[in-house]
Amino acid sequence: MAEVLGKVAVRQDSQADLSALRSAVRDYDLPGAREVHEGQIEATLETVGRLRDDVQVTRLLRMLPKLLRDATAYAHAANTAEAWAALSDVYSTVYWVAARHRWMDMADLAVTRQRWAIEQQANPLGAALAARDRAGAYLNGGDFEAGLTMVDRAIAAAQSRLSGQERAFAVGVLNLRGMTLAGRLKDKAEGKREAERHIRSAAEAAEWFDRDWNRHHMIFGPRNTATHVLATRLDLGKPREALSAAEDIDTVLEGLPPTRIAPTHINMARAQLDLGDRDGALENLTVAWEAAPQMARIHPMWREAFRVVSSLHRRSNPELVRLSKLSGVAL
Repeated sequence: MAEVLGKVAVRQDSQADLSALRSAVRDYDLPGAREVHEGQIEATLETVGRLRDDVQVTRLLRMLPKLLRDATAYAHAANTAEAWAALSDVYSTVYWVAARHRWMDMADLAVTRQRWAIEQQANPLGAALAARDRAGAYLNGGDFEAGLTMVDRAIAAAQSRLSGQERAFAVGVLNLRGMTLAGRLKDKAEGKREAERHIRSAAEAAEWFDRDWNRHHMIFGPRNTATHVLATRLDLGKPREALSAAEDIDTVLEGLPPTRIAPTHINMARAQLDLGDRDGALENLTVAWEAAPQMARIHPMWREAFRVVSSLHRRSNPELVRLSKLSGVAL
């Protein structure tokens, strides 16, 4: 992805934060002499979770270097499953930030560190979620088949080691990643078969929840499953099916954070463009921008859809001009 779309540069005042984060990732087994308390890590992780949900990328990048060093020191000192799980969660957010910017070297390293952290103490749920992020690294690298293999292995492990809602959550999160990978397969017939398998499994897992769970910075339940089904139908070349899944989109998105709202409206805009509805596409791109401007500004699909919409308009459009100025995408 980085080769095709290019990496996203950080703002000048964030360069030091990025350098500090890279240094902290390198020092994964060097905890240093710092005293850190469990409550301190938990409180900061809660803040990080809110920032991630709200796609506050700049603030996350500012917080992550210190949090990663603190979580590393605490995990080595406490050596409990909870402490290592907290460190794994931090690496998950490092991966998330890196993947958004298409810093693929850091993304790959983060999922490796995440897996290392969660394996220090037995933690089946944490292992499933780490596998989900590792499969995401395969997705970003374009190796969709290997990513699907990773997902299937992790689902089998979760089904044998977990029970109840924790098992449903782990399996469901992995299914969401699986359907995304399946939708990107070059062989669309095979992609449809794989996608439908994961969609069915996700629907079964979602029956355990009356509302979506947000655990370890990941979301699963009936609503987030619906947003992934929409995206997968689109990736399989079925824009009408994708929009059909979005008929009651306001209800679907109710209660979900901006990190899910914005991508869903981006996908709706892509589907509308495929069907020639440029005005509807512009409206959804605007909604996506308003929901999560820091995501839209760096999201390759938002930027590409905006370029297509702007090229189709034959006359000046105030909303196009406004979004162009905000995003930096020239008309």
